[in-house]
Amino acid sequence: MADRARTTASAARYGFTDSRAEGQLRAAGWWDDAGPVAAAADVLAALSRAADPDLALRGLDRIREADDTEWSRLEEQLRANRTFRGRLLGVLGTSSALADFLAANPDQWHSLTADKCTDSACYREALRTALLRDDAVLTGLEAEQALKIGYRGQLLGIAAADLGHLVEAGLEHPSYAEVAAQLTELAEAALAAGLVVAEAEVGKPVEGTLAVIAMGKCGGRELNYVSDVDVIFVGEGDLGVATRLASTMMRVVGKACFEVDAALRPEGKAGALVRTLESHHGYYQKWAKTWEFQALLKARPVAGDAELGRQYAEMVAPLVWSAADRDNFVDEVQQMRRRVEGHVPSEHAERELKLGRGGLRDVEFAVQLLQLVHGRIDADLRSPSTMDALAALGEGGYVGRQDAAELGASYEFLRMLEHRLQLRRLRRTHLFPAASETAELRILARASGIKPAGGKSPGDALLAEFKRHGQGIRRLHEKIFYRPLLQSVANVPTEALRLTTKQAASRLAALGYTAPDGALQHIKALTSGVSRRAAIQQALLPVLLDLLADTPDPDGGLLSYRKVSEALQDTPWYLRVLRDEGTVVENLALLLGTSRLVPDLLVRAPEVLRLLGDPARLLGRTPAEVATSLRATVRRQPGVNAAVAAARSLRRHELLRVACADLLGLLDVPVVCEALSSVWVAVLQGALAAAFRQRQAELGKTPARIAVIGMGRLGGAELGYGSDADVLFVCEPSEGVSDADAVKFASSVAESVRKMLGAPSSDPALVVDADLRPEGRSGPLVRTLESYRAYYARWGEVWETQALLRARFIAGDDDLGERFIAMIDPIRYPENGLDATKAREIRRIKARVETERMPRGADPTRHTKLGRGGLADVEWTVQLLQLQHACSVPGLRTTSTLDALAVLPEAGLAQQSEADSLREAWLLATRVRNAGMLVRGKAVDEVPGSGRDLAAVARVLGHPATADPGEFLDTYRRITRRAHTVVEHLFYEA
Repeated sequence: MADRARTTASAARYGFTDSRAEGQLRAAGWWDDAGPVAAAADVLAALSRAADPDLALRGLDRIREADDTEWSRLEEQLRANRTFRGRLLGVLGTSSALADFLAANPDQWHSLTADKCTDSACYREALRTALLRDDAVLTGLEAEQALKIGYRGQLLGIAAADLGHLVEAGLEHPSYAEVAAQLTELAEAALAAGLVVAEAEVGKPVEGTLAVIAMGKCGGRELNYVSDVDVIFVGEGDLGVATRLASTMMRVVGKACFEVDAALRPEGKAGALVRTLESHHGYYQKWAKTWEFQALLKARPVAGDAELGRQYAEMVAPLVWSAADRDNFVDEVQQMRRRVEGHVPSEHAERELKLGRGGLRDVEFAVQLLQLVHGRIDADLRSPSTMDALAALGEGGYVGRQDAAELGASYEFLRMLEHRLQLRRLRRTHLFPAASETAELRILARASGIKPAGGKSPGDALLAEFKRHGQGIRRLHEKIFYRPLLQSVANVPTEALRLTTKQAASRLAALGYTAPDGALQHIKALTSGVSRRAAIQQALLPVLLDLLADTPDPDGGLLSYRKVSEALQDTPWYLRVLRDEGTVVENLALLLGTSRLVPDLLVRAPEVLRLLGDPARLLGRTPAEVATSLRATVRRQPGVNAAVAAARSLRRHELLRVACADLLGLLDVPVVCEALSSVWVAVLQGALAAAFRQRQAELGKTPARIAVIGMGRLGGAELGYGSDADVLFVCEPSEGVSDADAVKFASSVAESVRKMLGAPSSDPALVVDADLRPEGRSGPLVRTLESYRAYYARWGEVWETQALLRARFIAGDDDLGERFIAMIDPIRYPENGLDATKAREIRRIKARVETERMPRGADPTRHTKLGRGGLADVEWTVQLLQLQHACSVPGLRTTSTLDALAVLPEAGLAQQSEADSLREAWLLATRVRNAGMLVRGKAVDEVPGSGRDLAAVARVLGHPATADPGEFLDTYRRITRRAHTVVEHLFYEA
């Protein structure tokens, strides 16, 4: 009994778990009472490496029992021939069906000792030979039986070469593509053999009568071990004879090799089995659905009349490669994929290799959709092979190289698993084992070459790999298959995709390009050469041209796109983002065709481009969070120059981000003003801190504290894109330091800030304007707090009091800034309000400003700042009321125009309708002023009177593209006229 346990344990070391294993080993002569026989060591070691050692041993035992004579020769080869050993045991350890075949046909093992067939001619000759008896072609049941044996024998050779390396390391290992091609060539040979039998049975030749067109995986040269072969039959002459030939061939091949499915023919199973070339053409032109053209992408003549097959291929090709011109083409293909996915039972959805989420169909549908859309003008994409087409899509730039490689590797992995699953019993299956089926997972893993890894068993490692590949496929499928750009490209007529033809120039003119020849030059510059970059541009530009045509300035937009593309040509992700994210392309086209400011900023802050596809990311963080981040980044810089450079860079990023969100209608006016003001404040804070530290380090002491007071629009948090920063600088001497030394120190810091921020740059200027200080430009740049107090007490004029209404501490020493604000509050909010004399003075100053500062020839109905009902009208009115009533109405003690306006009706100082009219005019004028800066790329105060600039400004403000821009100008005048009437009442009469 103990001896029995010893030998069983020894057998288990070779991977055998079946209780019959020892007896089978003994019967083979490889085991005796002492254990394994030395002469059989290599065989036993090879058996242990088989996917299922028990299955392999059972197969050998059945062959031995079937024919003792054959067995002795086979056993000799097993011991001596390593290549044969790997091939045979690879098959027997994986496929019970092929073991059945060898047991029934013991002599077939000889084919594994010789070189295998690897091409179509070899397979065709082998199957044709199998059908001959005494130089006559077999028919009926004999033909089916002979063809079945011949086909299985060749299939055995393919499988043996596919699996042998798993048992004997170092054997030649064909790739997935090679195996699929061999299986396809064998299937083609079987179809041809079936036609030979059909000719013999029908008594009519195939030549001149019938052509067989392969579809699906056979057409794509990517067949499985077990698969239906989809075909279409084309006939000529007597269709009755052609139909009998076709149906006979289907019967013979179906019983001997695989099912031949002709359901993809016109009208499906309800349609005629065989049609003429003309009948096919008529059907496809009038009645074919989108999915039929998708199927025809893989159509390929494989048997029968070669000339007729060639004519069919030439007939359908133009139809296939124009299918994407059909209405709703992309949407129909996407809906079809969803329907296919919906048919998968929910309990199998995660394990279905073919149809499930992250399965083979995800790859195939994505590749085919891209082929049909882009293959209209790119012949390199017109391959029926999924892998070849995917490689071409990656090479041509339609799919990222990494995405194409990842998708291809995952597709091959799933196809390999599909092959291994089907080999088991030679049954058509695509269902991956459940996690609970540990034995099946272990065998499948070993058959797939998956080794234990990271403490995981082979089965667990396989399961992890399966999930990883499935998730990767699904992610890329959704990224590629539902890419908005695809629909946009499909909407462009095929001829319009050919960008440099004479017809293209005519189409550009029709789209609204005023200089189509110039546009063609830009297109040529972007697409010339054979680089990957040029290929991607070739795919992007047809869509971009259409999108730019819907903007106010298509020509300017295309020029800007060329400049941006050339500036960012070495940025590796630039074109990839445009190709993969359709929303980015749509938004970029709108921005470039509308704004001259955006492209200039974009080449210096390209990272914002990535945000255009996601409104949430484009809106970004709150102004307070942005400011905190900017200050922290600037603070980390090693010196003042680096600090200011960082501040400029971050300001540029934020300016561009806000501009893009504004142009895309994602931000309203107050939020834009707050964001622009906040980033300006943060830049000042960072620059002041850096300059202060540098000067402090140079002197080795701190003579004074400094605070910066925001004035004007900066103080009111109402900055626009082109606004300067109005400020006051205030200082306070440190203990034991004279006022003069403190002012000298603070002035050097302030001058440094103004100089560094105001240095010339391609970005919008950073002008720090201190002209609102006491005595204006002739006064000192910096004063002490006490000097300010004394000045305002003795010399302050009413206009300076009015200017202080917008004063707000923004940078520097907190305590000093707060004390400055506390000092000016009694001045700007006088205890008894404003007397009549000072009120008249303010009205007089306003009238003089409007007279002296209104540009010569300017239209007062279009000037956003000084015009009737413009910003000055509203702000002077609000500020006069603040000076008169803020002492008794605390809500008016604000630097914000809009906040003060909101208080007026509550305080009884204006009717609600009057406040609403002023608010509407202020918001409109502010937005128009901002839009003018965005559109023209420089600060403007006047609404454009006509032309593209007016159209662009109107579009920015939401005016319909199809409407007359003059209507927008009329609206502007009406709103500001109504506001001016309110100003006349509140400012001059109340």
